[in-house]
Amino acid sequence: MTPITEVEGRRLALSNLEKVLYPATGFTKGEVLHYYATVADALLPHLRDRPLSFLRYPDGPDGQIFFAKNVPPGTPEWVTTAEVPRSEGPARMVVVQDLASLVWAANLVTEFHTPQWVIQDPQTADRLVLDLDPGTPATVVECCEVAVWLRERLAADGIEALPKTSGSKGLHLLAAVRDASSERVTEYAKQLAVEAERAMPRLVLHRMTRSLRPGKVFVDWSQNAARKTTATPYTLRARAEPTVSAPVTWEEVEECRSAGTLTFAASDIAPRIQDFGDLLAPLLDAGRAGAVP
Repeated sequence: MTPITEVEGRRLALSNLEKVLYPATGFTKGEVLHYYATVADALLPHLRDRPLSFLRYPDGPDGQIFFAKNVPPGTPEWVTTAEVPRSEGPARMVVVQDLASLVWAANLVTEFHTPQWVIQDPQTADRLVLDLDPGTPATVVECCEVAVWLRERLAADGIEALPKTSGSKGLHLLAAVRDASSERVTEYAKQLAVEAERAMPRLVLHRMTRSLRPGKVFVDWSQNAARKTTATPYTLRARAEPTVSAPVTWEEVEECRSAGTLTFAASDIAPRIQDFGDLLAPLLDAGRAGAVP
């Protein structure tokens, strides 16, 4: 019989808690749920008011992995949903607003992916993202070098960049922006990627040309498009081990000399939040949002 758990007054049927989702470490579904409950105070502000795309891996990273954007069958009536614009017509998506909804979503075994806009104003971007993706043999070490250059370039335009790991191989740069459409932010992000390639041609690509990827960092600017999403801060990833898309300090980025120093597992995150708080909290402060030139 599936146990019933009460979370903030909501009754949840949490299933298969002993199921091992990450065989490399023995990390179970119950531990996944415990992780999300533990980091909820830091994670929820980055999910709130943003339509959620699910990247589900119910049998672990070695099983079937699939994207789902529509409201899943059986979604409780108390989970917030919102109608969002799409090119093929409006659709309803889940919006995780509270701890109970977070635990319900985590029980589906999913990565959390969100866009750079909120449901109250889907025509306006409030975040800029640059996804730095290394092509082997490049690693996150090379991503860090590129990230520092981009930080300074963004600062020259009055925009504050904040880093997090992708939870996979690379690095994400995020910035709070204001008064710009997704189209304008995408154009600006592409401009930054082109400038980075011009400044560091041995290291940077702004186009996803497979034959050119080895040894270089692809600066993916396209995730600023309104239809695109990015791994939400603090989400677990469907990798061999339970790695997390973790906020990091600029000091950690500047001092990175090996890929392992910027790899964080679920067990690392609560202590980091205790030490640093939410390093991405400035993204939530409208007063710190920069104007896209």
